Amino acid sequence: MRLKIIGSAAGGGFPQWNCNYRLSSAARTGSSGLRPRTQSSLAVSSDGVGWILFNASPDIRQQIAQTPELQPPPDGPVRCTPIRAVVLTNADVDHIAGLLSLRERQPFALYATKEALATLEANSIFNVLDPEIVPRRTLPLAGETEICDAQGREAGVTVENFPVPGKVALYLEDKSRPEANFGSDRGDTIGVRISGATGKSVFYIPGCARIDALLRARVEGADCLLFDGTVYTDDEMIAAGVGEKTGARMGHLAMTGDAGSIAGLANANIARRVFVHINNTNPVLDENSAEHAEVRAAGWEVAHDGMELEL
Repeated sequence: MRLKIIGSAAGGGFPQWNCNYRLSSAARTGSSGLRPRTQSSLAVSSDGVGWILFNASPDIRQQIAQTPELQPPPDGPVRCTPIRAVVLTNADVDHIAGLLSLRERQPFALYATKEALATLEANSIFNVLDPEIVPRRTLPLAGETEICDAQGREAGVTVENFPVPGKVALYLEDKSRPEANFGSDRGDTIGVRISGATGKSVFYIPGCARIDALLRARVEGADCLLFDGTVYTDDEMIAAGVGEKTGARMGHLAMTGDAGSIAGLANANIARRVFVHINNTNPVLDENSAEHAEVRAAGWEVAHDGMELEL
């Protein structure tokens, strides 16, 4: 099973279009150790021919252009794609906006929880993906699902999805309740266990608000974990002067701190652990920084666009 991280940044990408914080500013000048990154997405294939996308970011056209495996093959028909299906982990705009760029009457299957599908159903603009051409399939919050293409042919990839602590999408928050944190454990945000014929599996959890006992037990013994690395410290965006929300308020667990992901999974038996969905204020984006070195010393890798894994 091949995996390609085609987007490793959080919403807005890196550098973010309107951000002049020191990291984005340095990335624009081509400073050493600062790689540009597009918004969060993962591509998975069991045979190197057909691919499943996990989340469809606003940068999907650029991601396809940078990933030959996702482009129409030279000997293919006039209209074709190796993308067999898209699986959504939530209805955040940076995970669903790319669906609008896949509107050219091209068959593929769309998988999501009933909560995420309800969000798409409530927004008529997503009807540009005709359900007769792009079938919408509900992911249950228990058991495994064999991912199939639009015609029902198996793609050789199985997912087991499960709710993780998170929050409702930003645009679904009730603006009349500014004091609420809009946290959710009911399936608005999910993690997925992805497996293929090799018997090995990877957990993909690009958004997570905390590590509880259930989640820790679930990832124990994992061959690979791709986990939410949005912020390094909980108050990072406030300290950077670019926002007023903590990581927790945004539904993202900090890497560091007593309740952070590094500490929370320090003793877990995980063969390979990689941070994904990294915000443009996170100092680990600078590969020459002390923070990047500390994360690596703790046994974690920092994802970048084009990073490839094999299981």
